[in-house]
Amino acid sequence: MLIAFDSTQQALRAEMLLEYADIDIDICPTPKGITAGCALSIHFPEDDLLVVKTVIANEHVEIRGLFREGEEGFEQVFI
Repeated sequence: MLIAFDSTQQALRAEMLLEYADIDIDICPTPKGITAGCALSIHFPEDDLLVVKTVIANEHVEIRGLFREGEEGFEQVFI
């Protein structure tokens, strides 16, 4: 799974919050197929989706969207 952001500030904030929640994350460049205002995205295991969504909602993290990698690229997952 991947989280895309509109700002670097929100990406770095999400990184800190998800690490604090003990989620295994990787910071990576935003894939070309995803339109976002920020060049940074966060990869995380799909098994942690519920926890990630909870952290995003509770901490009011502003995101472009959550995406799942499929056969034809990334597809947005609606919260």
